[in-house]
Amino acid sequence: MNVLSDNIVIIDYQMGNLRSVQKAFEINDLNVVISNNHEVIKQAEKIILPGVGSFKDGMKNLSNLGLIDVLNQEVLQNKKPFLGICLGMHLIARKGYENGETRGLAWVDAEVVKLDFEKSAKNIKIPHVGWNSAEYTNHNNLFEGINNKSDFYFVHSYHFKTNEDVVTSTTDHGEKFVSSIQKDNIYAFQFHPEKSQVAGLKIIQNFVQC
Repeated sequence: MNVLSDNIVIIDYQMGNLRSVQKAFEINDLNVVISNNHEVIKQAEKIILPGVGSFKDGMKNLSNLGLIDVLNQEVLQNKKPFLGICLGMHLIARKGYENGETRGLAWVDAEVVKLDFEKSAKNIKIPHVGWNSAEYTNHNNLFEGINNKSDFYFVHSYHFKTNEDVVTSTTDHGEKFVSSIQKDNIYAFQFHPEKSQVAGLKIIQNFVQC
């Protein structure tokens, strides 16, 4: 499959791991551009927002780079397929509490809160790092061809909490948390597809084809 480099854009907002996401697309023989140029984003057919770091820093960088308005335009109004990964998933929430309360993009009525299982008798480690399974709760187009309860790779201390009917899988780490959502053209995953081997690469293929 040949895809022009400007048809899919990975948003560069200085929050890490962008190259590893790009490499995952390259494995699928796809050329994907990393950019924060507004015109490149406007011309793209699909948008990816990965990221590692704090909610507060992520929103600060999006704001400083003038990316919030262009993302709202292209994703919410123009309905371009959007893939949020880890921090990129968190930032579409209404607000987050990492390093203080911070307003997010508010594409989903959700809050991002710290994993906190202190009341649990289980010996649960935070941050949650490593392989864990995702159990499907609703249909998600990007899980096509992937067995339920497949393992994916997680690295996080905060999680996405929502009452909206958008949750498509949950994962158990002491107690259940949301590991993926789908809302119209918006797809987001707590885990890292780019680090999740065969199942993760299938998610990427499905996103390209959606």
